[in-house]
Amino acid sequence: MELTAIQPASPHGEIKARIAAAVAAARSEILELSHRIHANPEPAFEEHQAAAWVAEAIGRHGYVVEHPAGRLETAVRGRLSGGRGPGARVAILAEYDALPGIGHACGHNTMAASGVGAAIGLAAVAGDLAGEIVFLGTPAEERGSGKQYMLDDGLFDGTDAALLFHPGDLTSIEARLLASEDVDVTFHGRASHAASEPWEGRNALDALVMLFSSIGLWRQQLRPESRVHGVVLEGGTAANIIPDLAAGRFMVRSPDQLYFEGMRSHFRTLCEAAAMATGCSVEVEFSGRSETMRHNRVLGGRYLANLEAYGMHEDPPSDNLGSSDMGNVSQVLPTIHPTLAICDPGVPGHSIEFREAAASPRAEEVTLIAATVAAQVAAELLMDPALVAAAWRDFRGAAS
Repeated sequence: MELTAIQPASPHGEIKARIAAAVAAARSEILELSHRIHANPEPAFEEHQAAAWVAEAIGRHGYVVEHPAGRLETAVRGRLSGGRGPGARVAILAEYDALPGIGHACGHNTMAASGVGAAIGLAAVAGDLAGEIVFLGTPAEERGSGKQYMLDDGLFDGTDAALLFHPGDLTSIEARLLASEDVDVTFHGRASHAASEPWEGRNALDALVMLFSSIGLWRQQLRPESRVHGVVLEGGTAANIIPDLAAGRFMVRSPDQLYFEGMRSHFRTLCEAAAMATGCSVEVEFSGRSETMRHNRVLGGRYLANLEAYGMHEDPPSDNLGSSDMGNVSQVLPTIHPTLAICDPGVPGHSIEFREAAASPRAEEVTLIAATVAAQVAAELLMDPALVAAAWRDFRGAAS
């Protein structure tokens, strides 16, 4: 699609056309970044190359860059003041962590590139905007909730809106997210010879297997939209040694915050029961909490209006829900996290097929559209204090 051939949605058509032209002119730079990040996947908290590339890219376009930003080595903040004096502060976000072992099967390469593209588009018109453009490179979405660290470090302070797209197999403006938390579980037993003196041992792996069995039985009583799932990290070193240590990593999820708290408590009880049954001890560590999403209808409406100018429309809603620390941001300020389709319906996220889709020609075009639309919505906010006020009213109404 030729972005410059499209008539942008009103209002501020001339400014929006200049944004689209700037994104189109930077097409090679934006897409090369997407493919470079895709080819060099880095897991949560280890995105050193991606963060450096993103920081360098926005720095070339006039942003004052902090890298690292706050306590996280792979967090980035860029700031660019508008030429029309004080006003709102609007954040364009980017993610760039990959999944261990499977790479960019969630398409965060496109999110990083589209965030940079939006920053480029806004830089081209900054002289005609009030307020401040804030670019936030946010690590560790897949595990660890990096955005919560950034919230705690004050990197979102004073921000009036946060915008971030996500690739998917369907297009939807309103994100519905499950509350989620990572849980690391470690059982400690006692090693012994598995043949000659097994009775002297306390089998930590038995405790972990029992926990998995308990979770499987628990699922039939869980609400259908809730989730518990995990993997084994450590299960012993040799078949003839009773394992004295076994470890797993789990995730607990629910769309209902109160129900989620009950699940969290029950999960701990299951861990303690498995330890008691096998004579082991257990350590249970919760971390990386992601909250449910508070979708901002004002921002969502403006995003959809600008998106439809480029021929993209919403699909029917899906019941397939995931989790994101973008939910944490949405609890603090007006936020949207729309999904744009980069592949055909039915291609699951976190799959090899989706990883390949994230580097496809279709993903390239969607990355550029996402960059353009995010920048156009940000420009509306930076030119219209009444729109910012309306977004805050919707946020406060959703909070009541």
